[in-house]
Amino acid sequence: MFDTILTAGTGLDIVNVLICVGVSLLLGIVISVAYQKTEPACSRNFAIALVLLPAAACTVISTVNGNLGTGIAILGAFSLVRFRSMPGNAKEIVVVFIDMAIGLAAATGYLAFTVIFAVLMAALLLLFGMTGFVVGKEKEERMLKIDIPEDLNYETVFTDILKEYTLSSVLSEVRTTNLGSMYQLRYAVILKEGVSEKDLIDELRTRNGNLPIICGPQVRSKGKDEL
Repeated sequence: MFDTILTAGTGLDIVNVLICVGVSLLLGIVISVAYQKTEPACSRNFAIALVLLPAAACTVISTVNGNLGTGIAILGAFSLVRFRSMPGNAKEIVVVFIDMAIGLAAATGYLAFTVIFAVLMAALLLLFGMTGFVVGKEKEERMLKIDIPEDLNYETVFTDILKEYTLSSVLSEVRTTNLGSMYQLRYAVILKEGVSEKDLIDELRTRNGNLPIICGPQVRSKGKDEL
């Protein structure tokens, strides 16, 4: 059942390789669909990447065909790959790793094992996403922009308020505005359970002299080369 369809020492058999790549492509679709069912915010680009990645990995590994020198060269090429989008979350990284594992397994010719592995992973994705496997819910990270006069010490002026209303707060950006007469602070914050966003903004307004404050969801960039 778990025998490979490839024959050692026979070179690159185009028919068998195409079978492996085709299976990889189909299993990539399975993983992509399963991920989209559990992640409504999944981007179109990422969904397509999940479909194509196993087939690409299978093709690359098939061309190595036991050649150590070629394998080292391909490993070096993979190490140069950089994604210019924002880093993914843990779930996205794991799904990409599953895709790569499917492509690598298919390239060895053990297709029955590869199919079982892919179906099992897809089933687990659906199970964890639809049954509330993890107790509690993920805290949403929000973006907080605050304008302050230049005479305020932006490093400490809101420390006590943010400690009272947030589980975590990171000052991610500071810039000058209004010809240098004001600072604009950008925080990534996670609000405490039950905290009113209005109460937080009211507290901040008393400290920044009623200057503009913006609070909203932390939006990930979907610009160039998003995976």
